[in-house]
Formats: sequence, structure tokens, C-alpha cells
Amino acid sequence: MADLLSVVLPVFLVIGAGYLAVWRGLFSDSGVDGLMNFTQKFAIPCLLFMGISTLDLEQNFDWRLLASFYTGSTICFFLGMFGARALFGRPWQDSVAIGFACLFANTVLLGLPIMERAYGPDSLGPNFAIVALHAAFCYLLGITAMEIVRADSKSPLRMVRTVGLAMFRNPLMIGVGLGFVVNLTGLPMPGVLTEAINLMIRAALPAALFGLGGVLYRYKPEGDAKVIAFICVMSLIVHPAIAYGMGGQVLALSEEQMRSVVITAAMAPGVNTYIFANMYGAARRVAASSVLIGTALTVLTASIWLAVLP
Repeated sequence: MADLLSVVLPVFLVIGAGYLAVWRGLFSDSGVDGLMNFTQKFAIPCLLFMGISTLDLEQNFDWRLLASFYTGSTICFFLGMFGARALFGRPWQDSVAIGFACLFANTVLLGLPIMERAYGPDSLGPNFAIVALHAAFCYLLGITAMEIVRADSKSPLRMVRTVGLAMFRNPLMIGVGLGFVVNLTGLPMPGVLTEAINLMIRAALPAALFGLGGVLYRYKPEGDAKVIAFICVMSLIVHPAIAYGMGGQVLALSEEQMRSVVITAAMAPGVNTYIFANMYGAARRVAASSVLIGTALTVLTASIWLAVLP
């Protein structure tokens, strides 16, 4: 276990450094916002662009890999939504936001660095295949469900427009889309441009992890302990368990694919869960606290899943 913690802990030490810096006033709130804007709108889209543009699509876009991950995501979304309604008596809009927290794993800021530290940069191909569809799939499912339960959402055209805007204004989706364009067309990339993008990529994950720590400082855990625990169980245990069962027992994934799908599924709810909750004004405190507490618990649960994997 000590060896596994040595893989996971450096990632969380960088997050902790960001948390501590903001807590002690060494890094301002506005600095955190600027850092997260840089990473989420520029550096990480560059990372995803380069990862997708150079990805062997035939080898990595395996329907069995995607089915193993997204079956678990979908089940956890509906378990989270109906569980919040039936077990905790939450309003439908809150229930959808809680389901979204169970659905949206932190595949980029936690999944990529933990996979890279555990298995090396060459192991990330299946991760990029999962990440390429992640935001689009989660927002499509979450927004569609939210628009259905909202009393003022009677127009299918309005729902399509809301989903479309969420997709095409997302910088991560733009990076993924441009990566597919380059990959599928074989468009040559000038060496100078490639070097410039690689410089951005080197800053992406460390800066994003430090910024994530600063963001998490804002999310004080307050109340709703049972709901938050429910979300953490869905995200950190149920989702990776479904992925493990689907990949190992049903769809016979390779060892490399199993590692990517289970570790990615085992990540805590991402910051997008709070963004989604805030967008609709539903279960914001639950979403924020789940991101904070789930991220802290991932130190332990990710180490356990690394031990379970071959």
C-alpha cells in the first residue's frame, strides 16, 4: 500500500499546496481564477488536442472500453438521481444535480496524472478515448434530464439549443474536436506550432492541480452529510466496480484497457459538477462539498483500486 500511495500522493500534494497557499493568503482568489482559466481554456484543451490528434483511433476507440466506462456512468447517474429523490426526499432539480455529481468523474485533472504516474505516459491512449466523449456525454445526459424535470421546459427545440450551447462553448470539447480534425484528415502540423503546444502541455496538469486546490478551499463542507456520502460511494466505489465487472467479466478488455477504465471511473466528482449545479441553482452546497470530500477520499480509494488491478 505504501508503494501505491507513493504513486497517488504526489498528485494530491500539489492539490494540497494550492489549498494551503490560498488558505494562508499566499495566493489570491483572483489568482486562482486566472490560473484555472488558463488551464481549462487553453493548456488542457492543448493537452487534449495533442492527445487526440496523435491517437491511434483504430486501436484505442474500442466500443468495449467505452461501454465499460459509460455503462457505469449512466447507472450511477440514475441511481444518484432516483436515490436522492426516494432516499432523501430532494426536489427533482436537486436530484438531477446530485445524479450529475455521481456521473461526472474528474477524468482529466485526477485521472490523467494518476494514470501517468502509475503506468507511464504511454498508457494514456485509452484514457484519451474516454475523455474525448466525457464532457459531451455527461452534459447531454444531465442537461436533458434537468430540462425534462423543469416546469418551464416545454419546448424540445429549447432543450436541443441548451445542450448544443453547452457542448460547443466548452473549450475542452473544442480541443477534442480540433484534435479529431487533424487526426482524421492527416493535416500536417508545423514543427514550431507543435513545440509551442507542447510547452503549453507541460504546464497543463501541474498548474491545473495547484489551481484545483485553490478552488477546493472555497468549498467548505456544510451539512447534507448523508447525501454527500451517497455521492462518494457512487463515484468512488460503485462506478469503478461496474467498470471492473463489465471490463473483466463481460467484455474481456485487455489489461491496459482495464487499468484505464477502472482508474478513470474511480475518480472523485469533477469541478464541473458544481458548475452544473450552479447553472441551475440546484444542490450547489451538496455538489461543492462532494467535490472537496470526494477528492480527499480519492487518495485512499485510488490506491485500493490500483492494488486490485493486475
